[in-house]
Amino acid sequence: MSGAGAAHGRTPPVPFPPPCHVPGPEGPWEEVQERIERTGRALVHTTWGQWLTPALLDPGLRTLLGRDWPRYRQHPAPAGRLSLAVSRVVLKHTAAAALQVPAGRLDLAYLPGGRPVLRGLGADLQVSLTHTDELIVVGVSRAGPVGVDAEPAGRRISYEALRDHVCTAEEAELLAALPEEERTDRFLRLWTLKEAYTKALGHGMRRRFSAVGFGWDATGTARLDGDTAGEWAFATHLVDGRFLVSEAHRQDAAQPAPGGTRAPSSADEPVRPPKALPPQGPRAIGLPQRRGPGQR
Repeated sequence: MSGAGAAHGRTPPVPFPPPCHVPGPEGPWEEVQERIERTGRALVHTTWGQWLTPALLDPGLRTLLGRDWPRYRQHPAPAGRLSLAVSRVVLKHTAAAALQVPAGRLDLAYLPGGRPVLRGLGADLQVSLTHTDELIVVGVSRAGPVGVDAEPAGRRISYEALRDHVCTAEEAELLAALPEEERTDRFLRLWTLKEAYTKALGHGMRRRFSAVGFGWDATGTARLDGDTAGEWAFATHLVDGRFLVSEAHRQDAAQPAPGGTRAPSSADEPVRPPKALPPQGPRAIGLPQRRGPGQR
C-alpha cells in the first residue's frame, strides 16, 4: 500500500473469506456478526428456495418489505414477486444481524440508480444485493461502500458481442491472447467485478464498463487501474460450485465498531483463500440477460 493509503487510515487490501451460507432467517448468524466486528464487512449467500416458506409465512412480512410491499403486491409475474420478497427479506435479516437489531425495525429505501440504502436506524451500514437464478447474495459493510454481483459460472456469454461494451482496449488485448475457454471464464469474472464496482459507486449500469480497467497481480487478485492509494479491494468466489460471486469494497477511514472501538482490519485475522474458479470447459455463445435497477 502506498503512503497515501496509510495517511487516510486505510489498511492493505487482503483476500476476503468466502461468503457465509445462511439457510434461513434463524441463521446461523454468528459468523456474520463476527466478521462485522472484526473487519467491518460480511457477505451472505443463500437460495430463495431455502428462505421462501419462512419468509412468506412470516406474519411480519409486510413490515419487513416496507417500501417494497406495493411492488410485491402488484408484481405481474409470480416468480418475480416471490424473488422480490425473498431477496429483500434476506437483505433485511442480514443487515439486522450485522447491526444486532430486529429486522422489522429497518427501513430499506433506494437511491435514483436503484442502489439499496438503509434509512434511520443503521444508516451507517452500507448494503448491496444481487440475485441470479436461485442464488441470493447480500453484502454489508461498516467500513465503506460495498457492491456485489453474481452470475452462473457456466453462463453462455458472447465475448465478441460484448467485448467493446465491457472491456478497455488493454483488457480486450489480453483476453484475445487467451484460449477460448479461459477467455470466457476470465471475461465473466471481469464482468461481475465491474458490476460489483459500479454498484459500490452507486452508478449501476449507468457507468460505461469499458471506461473502467482491471488488472491482476501475481497472486491472481483483481486490482483497479489507477488505484494507487489502495482504496479498493476485490474478490471473486465460486459459491456452491456453480456461481461466480464478485465483491467490491472501498475502504473509508477507520470506522468504529459497536462499543466505540475501531473495527480491526481484515489483516488482523487469518482468512481462508477464495475457492478456485471452476474448471475450464467449452462454452456456447449467447447474450446474458440484464436486470433492471432495484432488481439485483
